[in-house]
Amino acid sequence: MKEIIPIEDGDFYWSDEGYRVFTRQYHLKRGYCCESGCRHCPYGYDPKTNSQ
Repeated sequence: MKEIIPIEDGDFYWSDEGYRVFTRQYHLKRGYCCESGCRHCPYGYDPKTNSQ
């Protein structure tokens, strides 16, 4: 099972459409890329080429 990372201030914000958008801070705390094409991915994943 993957470790549950507690949500803290600055880990996400709400988009205009009502979605929770995780920030770079949260992604770095999580420690890996989920390869979902996240808006603030610090790992350089490109969903168009499916590579980091």
